[in-house]
Amino acid sequence: MPFVELETNLPAERLPPGLPDLCAATADILANRPRGLTVAVPAAVNVTVRSGLPMVLSGSAEPCAQLVVSSIGVVGTAEQNQRHSARFFDVLTAQLGLGTERIVIRFYPLEPWQIGKNKTVMTFL
Repeated sequence: MPFVELETNLPAERLPPGLPDLCAATADILANRPRGLTVAVPAAVNVTVRSGLPMVLSGSAEPCAQLVVSSIGVVGTAEQNQRHSARFFDVLTAQLGLGTERIVIRFYPLEPWQIGKNKTVMTFL
């Protein structure tokens, strides 16, 4: 169950409608999951988009974005995140029209007991 949060100073009208491609891309990028964990599918990806935010990246308020990716078992190593980063940058530069120097990505590994669902936590589902 990946969680993706996109924050940008771009106005909402400059973003693709609903960003369904980000949801599908996240599922595809994070699909290389360890044995025993469910493969990510778009229906299991949670995406939040916040646009029009006052933001400064590298000392500049020019158009920019930051992506926060949190997931169980697939964002816990430098090697994993290096692969994910390259693929997320491809998606974001294409969808947002920003250069790579105007985007930053933060990865947070989660444990199954940190996600609540259906009156329990993922550990027991």
